[in-house]
Amino acid sequence: QVQLVESGGGLVQPGGSLRLSCAASGSIFSIYVMAWYRQAPGNERELVARITSGGRINYADSVKGRFTISRDNAKNTVDLQMNNLKLEDTADYYCNVGGSLLTRADFSSWGQGTQVTVSS
Repeated sequence: QVQLVESGGGLVQPGGSLRLSCAASGSIFSIYVMAWYRQAPGNERELVARITSGGRINYADSVKGRFTISRDNAKNTVDLQMNNLKLEDTADYYCNVGGSLLTRADFSSWGQGTQVTVSS
């Protein structure tokens, strides 16, 4: 009942930048939290950044100072600006959105993932 569409992944050299975007649509009443996770081959999925409806933001220590998460509450979108990318940022990045539906039931939805490859 909630669809997430991600965009913006790709191949970039170390030190470069990418911007990921995620748009949520469907039977949404409200969104509490929007987040980006990533999963590298052989690793568990990990939280990269999250932002609440009130604007509270958390970042993984490994991306602090380099990544910036932002959201547009009116458009139900969340972006992740990634600067000074490092080889270890290579992973599949997933958008996650949590909130409530028009039925007032809670939901947590995942995007399909977008690949980010940092390579020289």
